[in-house]
Amino acid sequence: MGNQSYNNVLVGTDLFDDAGVVKISEDLALVTTVDFFPPVVDDPYDFGAIAAANSLSDLYSMGAKPISALNIVGFPEKGIERTVLNEILRGGLDIAKSAGMPIVGGHTLKAPEPFYGLSITGSVRPDRILTNANAQKGDILFLTKPLGTGLITTAAKNGKADEPIVQHAIKIMKELNKEASEAVSLVCPEDPNYNCAVTDITGYGLLGHLLEMLAASGSSAIINYSKIPLMPGVNELARLDLFPGGSRSNLQNSEGEVVWDGSFEQYEKLIISDAQTSGGLLISIRADLASKLEQEMTKRKQSFAVIGEVVKREKWLAKIIKS
Repeated sequence: MGNQSYNNVLVGTDLFDDAGVVKISEDLALVTTVDFFPPVVDDPYDFGAIAAANSLSDLYSMGAKPISALNIVGFPEKGIERTVLNEILRGGLDIAKSAGMPIVGGHTLKAPEPFYGLSITGSVRPDRILTNANAQKGDILFLTKPLGTGLITTAAKNGKADEPIVQHAIKIMKELNKEASEAVSLVCPEDPNYNCAVTDITGYGLLGHLLEMLAASGSSAIINYSKIPLMPGVNELARLDLFPGGSRSNLQNSEGEVVWDGSFEQYEKLIISDAQTSGGLLISIRADLASKLEQEMTKRKQSFAVIGEVVKREKWLAKIIKS
């Protein structure tokens, strides 16, 4: 698809995809993305690592390999020791190293509260780009990380989440989507008439990013709520209604596009709408390739769950059922 009359823009802002893609040659396209946010956890090292993993996720959802990154930092002039900033940057650097990506510079601003993230450049073959716009009737939907980070981090800020639950969520947020991305890229066929559809689950929650994928693809989907993986403690915290404001907005914004087929509690609707940080990949893949993808995921010790299927376009974009 073109953008702003530049014929070399392969993916732009048209479909709210995860990163931009510009064609350089017949064999090379550059993928660029940027993301940053204020702390979601108390430990500065963990915050830096989570922010870096979250930034890389956009790249992996496009099937790209990272080339280099720039730090984007905001930090108060007074009131917080510089050792905190050092730890944030150390966390980001360690995640970048695990991705095989150098951080080659960056920019720092004075800010009333810290923020951190990365601007990343990656590479992909122009004919192997993964976008959110290729979900087709009959596809199987995979999710690679459990839900609950928005709920758990908000509960932690309010002193309502037990430490083991918080630490488990931090561990998952720091995990890269590298293995899942490589598995999808390997399994998806080199077919000009078909490619897998992929997006990462971040601020709009599973439901919001699913709806974006379906709208871009001209398809609908049936999701089995019972198959969606959740982090430990999510159901208990959800019943206490400790969701962040973004999760509530996500659910409200889905009205008119979602059919809830069955008896759903409000907290269950909010769980599937929960605003995630450094969430997993949502993958739409042809049914005949699903078992091969499962094998590749298992080989890489990548967690996953099959949560639904893509159907022809209906009046609704998504139907949520319970089995």
